Amino acid sequence: MLKLKVFSGIRTRYIIPHQQAHFNRTSYGKQLAAYKDKYVGQRCFFIGNGPSLRAEDLTKLYEAREVTFAFNRIYNIFDQTPWRPTFYISQDEKMLSGCVDIVCGLQADAKFVPIQLKWWNDISIDNAAYFNIVNQQVDAPQQFLFSDDISRCIYNSMTGMYTAAQIAAYMGFTEIYLIGVDHHFRVSQNNQGEIVVDNSVKDYFTDKYNEDKDKLYIPNTERSTLTYVAMKKHCDARNIRVFNATRGGKLEVFPRVEFDFLFK
Repeated sequence: MLKLKVFSGIRTRYIIPHQQAHFNRTSYGKQLAAYKDKYVGQRCFFIGNGPSLRAEDLTKLYEAREVTFAFNRIYNIFDQTPWRPTFYISQDEKMLSGCVDIVCGLQADAKFVPIQLKWWNDISIDNAAYFNIVNQQVDAPQQFLFSDDISRCIYNSMTGMYTAAQIAAYMGFTEIYLIGVDHHFRVSQNNQGEIVVDNSVKDYFTDKYNEDKDKLYIPNTERSTLTYVAMKKHCDARNIRVFNATRGGKLEVFPRVEFDFLFK
């Protein structure tokens, strides 16, 4: 969850709420509006950071010139592949605060980051495409809101994949494929707040990913499952097909496809 900071001064207290209410009129909103229907009818890939992610699969995406969205500390695999994400997304304050300099140097057509992290948490990313993130407190998939105009806002959830889905829908993509989305962590928590440990699995594709894990959020896979169900619901309603091409994993919300089959 994003933490709010209270700014002193009448001018600051007025400007930020006004910009949020009319975000599409700001320079940030106009920058996002330029992506409207830019990829109509095309497919894209969402790259998760799970232990199933393979560098050779990313190289295949690179060679096929596929459009890809990647998240958070994906850069830890860059030394194994020439692939780089088309679009980068991070909305995790704790995660991003530990790697600002690296993210500033990333190569991507756009780096999508909540404007609130710049306004309230002093996290500034070079060449960022800032969006207005709106938190929502939900207990069921049907309660999740889904933005059809990212120049105004993007609705927050338990996973950056939901943010990416709103961006991809706005861009006009009609097929989304997930890889590396294992949806299973060594350490997670349930809806009762209890910590669940499964030493048979790894959290990410490399142990370097969360060396500062004591400072990071513990994922709640029960709530993120609801997010994926809502994502499928909203994408289905917009005639966007979502498939899970992850090698294994625990996410069964979307139809499964074989990654290698997509390139035959």
